[in-house]
Amino acid sequence: MFDAFGDRFNKMTGRTRFVVCRLFVHCRGDYVAPLLGVLNQAARVAVQEQGDLVRTGSELVKVCQSLLEATSYWQSAANEGDVFWQEEAAGDYVSELFTDSASRYLSQTSDFYTADTNQPLTLPVTHNLVVMITAAYVGEVAPLETDLADIDALTQGLKALINLHYQNSLRAIQVHFSPAQLGDELTDDQVLENFPELIPL
Repeated sequence: MFDAFGDRFNKMTGRTRFVVCRLFVHCRGDYVAPLLGVLNQAARVAVQEQGDLVRTGSELVKVCQSLLEATSYWQSAANEGDVFWQEEAAGDYVSELFTDSASRYLSQTSDFYTADTNQPLTLPVTHNLVVMITAAYVGEVAPLETDLADIDALTQGLKALINLHYQNSLRAIQVHFSPAQLGDELTDDQVLENFPELIPL
């Protein structure tokens, strides 16, 4: 995932190291509904703040903390990333991951909610939720630059994301989630079809 030789060479030349990584966390069970509420709140703040990394980072902390409180519901996970020595190249990769995450099943939040008086007041509740967190940062963070398809490693990776916010090292933050809102459903088959990279924990 990361080029160790190229990494060492570029460090020796004093170049700025940019890392872009994406984490997938698949939760299954009753905790999905409250976690979906946290995610939708974070999405609303991100839209309102229009890219303010401090406020968006604060919401990322809440998302990570909520995931850390739900370890018993973690089903599978995956991660990917790369190191860049040019900010523009890192930005291009962030955009690439954004497009891919947004194209996943029901992973875009809706801007408008409409009430249909002919529909029952109860909404179907999904038991699957996949959270996709993309982050770009400056420096080197070992817990994020390793295989996170392990409960202990994923725990450390989420804590590292929280620390990056407090260290002001984040350069970009994106959080996508599927399904995007209460009432939508992500079936077991759809998880397998749309998130083939997930590895059981």
